[in-house]
Amino acid sequence: MPASATHPLNRPVFFTPLAVLLAAVLLSLWQGSAFVAVETAINDWILRSFSPLFASAGVAFLALLAGIALSPLGGRIIGGPQATPILSRWRWFAVTLCTTIATGILFWGAAEPLFHLNDPPAMLGLEPGSDAAATFAMSTMFLHWTLTPYAIYTVAGLAFALVYYNRREPFSLSSLFVPLIGQRAHGPVGTGIDIVCLYALVAGMAASLGAGVLALAGGIEGLSGLSGGAPLRWAIAIAIVATFVVSAALGLRRGITRLSLLNIWLFFAILLFVLVASPATGRLPMLGLSGLGDYAGTFLPRSVGADVDPDWHRQWTIFNWGNWFAWAPVTALFLGRLAVGYSVRTFILFNLLLPALFGAIWMIVIAGTTIALDQQSGGSLYAVLNSVGPDPLLYRLFSQLGGGSPVLMLLIGAIFLSYVTAADSNVSAMSALSTNGISPETPEAPLAVKIIWGVVVGLVATVLVAASGIDGIRMMSVLGGFPALFVILGAALSLAVMAVRGRHEAAPAQS
Repeated sequence: MPASATHPLNRPVFFTPLAVLLAAVLLSLWQGSAFVAVETAINDWILRSFSPLFASAGVAFLALLAGIALSPLGGRIIGGPQATPILSRWRWFAVTLCTTIATGILFWGAAEPLFHLNDPPAMLGLEPGSDAAATFAMSTMFLHWTLTPYAIYTVAGLAFALVYYNRREPFSLSSLFVPLIGQRAHGPVGTGIDIVCLYALVAGMAASLGAGVLALAGGIEGLSGLSGGAPLRWAIAIAIVATFVVSAALGLRRGITRLSLLNIWLFFAILLFVLVASPATGRLPMLGLSGLGDYAGTFLPRSVGADVDPDWHRQWTIFNWGNWFAWAPVTALFLGRLAVGYSVRTFILFNLLLPALFGAIWMIVIAGTTIALDQQSGGSLYAVLNSVGPDPLLYRLFSQLGGGSPVLMLLIGAIFLSYVTAADSNVSAMSALSTNGISPETPEAPLAVKIIWGVVVGLVATVLVAASGIDGIRMMSVLGGFPALFVILGAALSLAVMAVRGRHEAAPAQS
């Protein structure tokens, strides 16, 4: 099995998720409907039983990060006063944003607000399609795509950065618990944490890749007028996997950073096109302001589900948090690695505030345009969503805005890179997690391990798409958010402990 003298394979962490994932995929192919039914029942139980914990954790994380930013710990340099950053601030922001954004902001930025506009929670008494429902839809997009989800990533990433660089703990999720229980965190329990979180991320990446393959195939078929079928889907999956494996193999500076910079400029190009081409641009500022006001005024009750229907809250807000939690632990390893040489406050700025600001701008432009056009057309976009799903909706929206084939090609390129830039960073972190001997001085896992993880994700996604089993694997990723919730809660407690201890230590000057 692939390894090197300095980076031997961590066999339990490498082989166990592979075996469990293979068994789950085979079971879903053999007994697809029964498998999904069991997953759904477990998922419903988790949402009913643990929704308050998911909801309160998100709010608590924001409060914790605000406290840390104002504490002496906020001035500490990650890696120590002499540490040198590995990325400039602009490159750091580009990699961080593209690592965490994946394809979700493209698909759900257009689709999700239509659900909230045309089917708001009954408890609120809003008329579907009304201006009040539009305000609620925009407010909900802020809730689901700005501060709270990025707080989940920031807590985990910051905790790992401090224990990895400042305490020199191993490149392992168990290191997050060292401030709480000391070196007892390492061992069988820590290995189990790594296994569960690695499995959850692989399942989530496979689901995301499956959706991306379908969306790209739909766009290419729409441009060419041909039906590519299964061969086209396989070709797209191979191209995606090859790209992110090569990028991950090239490492942070030569691979991931360059793709992230290209990806972020594509995002800006999309925003600019919509602002110029949309007939509803003049309405966006007021729609954004009304949504922002509603978001600020209802943040706490709506976060915990106090003023909306419980079923709606579980199926939308908590379901979203479950997905973010499933990705957070392993993603945190990568985000933490980027932070060396910067202060804790700078980390919070670049991992929480700036990505949340970008998310808010994206939602004002993309979600706001979708809402306005749907209202103007009497619900035509919502009809498309209900009849053909969210992926064709995105292309339909941009077709209405004009621009023709060049704009659709730009959109296809953005979708392609959105997944690749998220996947290559996570493949890098997954490979390091399943390899012993990773350190700040030798941060890269062997190339063979990266290739194996990349190919596994691609194969799982493509087989499940071919078998129409992507709903099952998507549910698996959400279920992974349940154990990941407790991992991130442990990271939050570790941060709190380090902040308290930091009151008694002199903090270096800020970076």
